Amino acid sequence: MEINKYIDHTNLKANAREEDIRKLCEEAKNNHFASVCVNPHYVELASSILEDTQVEVCTVIGFPLGANTIETKVYEAINAIEDGATEIDMVINIGAVKDKDYEYVKHEIEEIRNSIDGKTLKVIIETCYLTDEEIIKMTEICNETFVNFIKTSTGFGTRGASIHDIELINSVKNDVLEIKASGGIKTYEEAIKFIELGVTRIGTSNGIKIVSESPKEEN
Repeated sequence: MEINKYIDHTNLKANAREEDIRKLCEEAKNNHFASVCVNPHYVELASSILEDTQVEVCTVIGFPLGANTIETKVYEAINAIEDGATEIDMVINIGAVKDKDYEYVKHEIEEIRNSIDGKTLKVIIETCYLTDEEIIKMTEICNETFVNFIKTSTGFGTRGASIHDIELINSVKNDVLEIKASGGIKTYEEAIKFIELGVTRIGTSNGIKIVSESPKEEN
């Protein structure tokens, strides 16, 4: 297994500097990671560094709380694509989910999906704040809206991904929807547990450590 191909190499820290993002991108190039995931401010920089590589440029929308208006999220997404992003990780309106206003949440996802010119869309549902019923409902909405991925967490909530989250998502997801597990995944062993459950992306700031722990035949 080439575990590097599963990794979205991530730095979403509030105090991340240009030198940190340059380092992130160089590490992603050298290790052939799936993508780098950076805040919108650094999309243009990351895109320029990773031009002519197979590393995707991912950014976050409505991050980390998800409580922006739909119009704001759409503008953010369009702006990110114009700056060179090829993947968008959007945070849903979590309060709307708790209010069971699922039509709003579905509309929000569709508006962003329709604005990004066919680029990859990952929907962050922030499982730490959701009940099992709500996780299942959000998976169903992701099925219905034909997004590329459902993503567990921002990494800024009360916890990250859990095995239970993935099992719930797997119980209702269709064959097209992929899963990105993120938040708190720090070791090769942890990453493998998620991959064995069918996760196809791992969002982590510990990509280098995970790759270094992989068996020699993978390196």
